[in-house]
Amino acid sequence: MWEKLLQIWRIKDLRNKVFFVLAMLMVFRIAAHIPIPGVNVANLKQFFESNQLFGLLNLFSGGGMQNFSIVMMGVAPYITSSIIFQLLGMIIPKLEEMMKEEAGRTKINFYTRIATVPLALLQAYGMITLLRRSSGEIIGDLSFLNLSAMLLTITAGTVFLMWLGELITEKKIGNGISMLIFAGIVARIPSALQELAVNFSREQVITMGVFAGIAILTIVGVVVITEGQRNIPVSYAKRVRGTKMYGGGTTHLPIRVNTAGVIPIIFAISIILFPPMIAQFFVRASTPWISSGAQHVINFFQNQSVYAILYFVLVFAFTYFYTAVIFHPRQIAENLQKHGGFIPGIRPGANTAEYLQYTISKITLTGALFLAVIAVLPLLLQNSSGMSAMVIGGTSILIVVSVVIDMMKQINSQITMRDYEVF
Repeated sequence: MWEKLLQIWRIKDLRNKVFFVLAMLMVFRIAAHIPIPGVNVANLKQFFESNQLFGLLNLFSGGGMQNFSIVMMGVAPYITSSIIFQLLGMIIPKLEEMMKEEAGRTKINFYTRIATVPLALLQAYGMITLLRRSSGEIIGDLSFLNLSAMLLTITAGTVFLMWLGELITEKKIGNGISMLIFAGIVARIPSALQELAVNFSREQVITMGVFAGIAILTIVGVVVITEGQRNIPVSYAKRVRGTKMYGGGTTHLPIRVNTAGVIPIIFAISIILFPPMIAQFFVRASTPWISSGAQHVINFFQNQSVYAILYFVLVFAFTYFYTAVIFHPRQIAENLQKHGGFIPGIRPGANTAEYLQYTISKITLTGALFLAVIAVLPLLLQNSSGMSAMVIGGTSILIVVSVVIDMMKQINSQITMRDYEVF
């Protein structure tokens, strides 16, 4: 590890890129601690600590939501916009064609940025309305001018983070959006350790040891699943042109165990949050049956057992769904056939597509179960121990490990490229 750090330090261009990324992450953390006036921060913090669902939203905002900062929505609207355009690519043929070309992908990225603005406005308004109607007296009555100022500030904060993320991505050290989420998670570690130290007692030594063991096993599992892949052998037929023979050879087609990444967890959070968020608007309705129905919906989703079961099922289902969105067996089979490639023992064309579909479905089962268990792991540990401070955030670990692995790969590729240039 130290040798790798020395290599990074010796390469001036790479060293400057690392410093630039660190500076951008520091700017993000400073912005996450600039609060918007008119909010009871103490009651807001208590609200997020007592609500598992909104605690997950706070995770993706890098802690900015808990502070009601100018970047409280984080990059969630941008992620939502990206998901929407990926889904539209399955429905609209023109968008699907654009995704196959570099110029088309550039246009779609531009549309994604534009769509982020109204989504940020809507999500900010929904969150402010929800906090105003909560029982914790978090936000008092707002005038139209104050509400408008809040919405514009929060939307501008989201656009600012989107710009920071793109600046980081341009340095080719990692994905900027993922690194912003990563920075928010890592920044919470000192406060979590401080809370553990304050609440420490001798009776909890065994429990803490068990949790430390589970944390290590979780990290190992995340690394194994993140890096795990099935290599399908692919052979290329030799071609004779005149008196010479071209082509031939054998390679492999890698299929990852966790093709969907952390996206299914984001999907599941959005679905679970939607009904209680909408129900909050009708709790104080003048019609009794509407108000009672809305309260029943909120109570239903606040039930920890219901939340755990729904969360597990949705993450499992969305893993298969998103894998189907980004993995296209028929298209891969057609490309292999065009370039003279085939899977040994499988006929090219439709049979290859069916084989790939069967293989990805079987492999995704492991990835889907892993993601679902990781998602509900904090809740299971909290219910079994009663120690919220010791909850191991499986989703947090998944994001942190994935970002670190991706960052290491990109840095290694840049070091290797410079080694080739010297050679």
